[in-house]
Amino acid sequence: MSVVWTCFSYIKDDHKDAYQVILDGVKGGPKEKRLAAQFIPKFFSSFPELADAAINAQLDLCEDEDVSIRRQAIKELPRFATGENILRVADILTQLLQTDDTAEFNQVNASLISIFKMDAKGTLGGLFSQILQGEDIVRERAIKFLSTKLKSLPEDVMTKEVEEYVFAETKKVLEDVTGEEFVLLMRIVSGLRVLQTVNGRQQLVELVVEQAFLEQALNPADPDTVDRLLQCTRQALPLFSKNVHSTRFVTYFCEHVLPNLSTLTSPVAELDIQLEVLKLLAEMSPFCGDMEKLEANLNMLFTKLLEYMPLPPEEVENGENSASEEPKLQFSYVECLLFSFHQLGKKLPDFLLDKVDAERLKDFKIRLQYFARGLQVYIRQLRVALQGKTGDALKTEENKIKVVALKITNNINVLIKDLFHNPPSYKSTVTLSWKPVQKTEDMGSGGSTKKQISPQPRRDARQIYNPPSGKYSASIGNFNYGEGWSLSQGYI
Repeated sequence: MSVVWTCFSYIKDDHKDAYQVILDGVKGGPKEKRLAAQFIPKFFSSFPELADAAINAQLDLCEDEDVSIRRQAIKELPRFATGENILRVADILTQLLQTDDTAEFNQVNASLISIFKMDAKGTLGGLFSQILQGEDIVRERAIKFLSTKLKSLPEDVMTKEVEEYVFAETKKVLEDVTGEEFVLLMRIVSGLRVLQTVNGRQQLVELVVEQAFLEQALNPADPDTVDRLLQCTRQALPLFSKNVHSTRFVTYFCEHVLPNLSTLTSPVAELDIQLEVLKLLAEMSPFCGDMEKLEANLNMLFTKLLEYMPLPPEEVENGENSASEEPKLQFSYVECLLFSFHQLGKKLPDFLLDKVDAERLKDFKIRLQYFARGLQVYIRQLRVALQGKTGDALKTEENKIKVVALKITNNINVLIKDLFHNPPSYKSTVTLSWKPVQKTEDMGSGGSTKKQISPQPRRDARQIYNPPSGKYSASIGNFNYGEGWSLSQGYI
């Protein structure tokens, strides 16, 4: 150690040999290594001819068995990030993200942030190099680093040029990604300021479309294929607007997903895949632009809606209902399908009058009427159950479910009234039951008339309250909703 200190005093007089001795100190004991970790970067700029040897020596210390020496060496690494060395230092620090030591990992993060502020584009070059070519663990942690840290960097670091570089490199990475990586990478590019324009958001939608394989037919039996479609649709949803259309996704859902709805294989055991798909379709439908096969797609929606709107039970001669089991009213499914049909119906308002034959239309109206009558009783009971309840009383699990059930039934009620107009109307506006609202809704009113923009949806953080079955359903003739809330009368 005394030799290292002696060389330190000589270095001040520009002694190259003394600096070389300090570089050799990385092969000494713990004390020599600690001194070397400090002195090598301190005089690095004074000996450019020894730059490679100095960086290699510091790298040796970054891989030392002693974690305290490693942390000291990593802490000093940003001092080597000058000129052409920035890419190499960034590459080294990115590889060091694979450490399992928490303090060391935090130091690597801090050093990366430090060189980001020196040269953001150069640092990104090292990070993306490892994402594209590095080990799996390094790739994973580098992507997570970018997804969590970029958004906190100031505008003078994340300039337009830097953001455009991030977008270009991310597109390369997206050519081969896992589902989790795709979500994180979309989080990265979705937060770029340069893409917060109509054109930018359209570019993001194009990225998602490429990942979704919308040009291919859907294999409903393959959970990976279904999961890919769900993940891509969730990423695209926050990007849609009146200027950035969801047409290709809505078309794909109508042409490939709805016909296979009952055979879809869920990628997650506890996920109600059919309801999830219908919710995504409903959320996208307001942003659908001009559709090439509008009538055919409306007809598919109409057909699927009929499946979930039962006919009233047959009556025996004395006017009473037969002993056959009462049909279920699957409110959550109907809300989604009815909302989607209502949205697309605006584009072809004469569909029910001119495109549906008389017998089918008569059948539809019978189903609508039966559903509406059961709905009215259910709404009245929910209003009574929630009457006078405020604050904490509405936060119990049972009342949360009732509040959401009331939103669903109110929405369906509003939409059914529109379709009962002659001719059918498509003017009413409702907020889907699982979407957040800006103001407290009156428990007895219909849906809110203001469109809400939801945050990026996540499977584990949707604001949806579902009963154990995963959907709201009720048998009109004999439905019990909590103790004391039995629908035991006929409604026809």
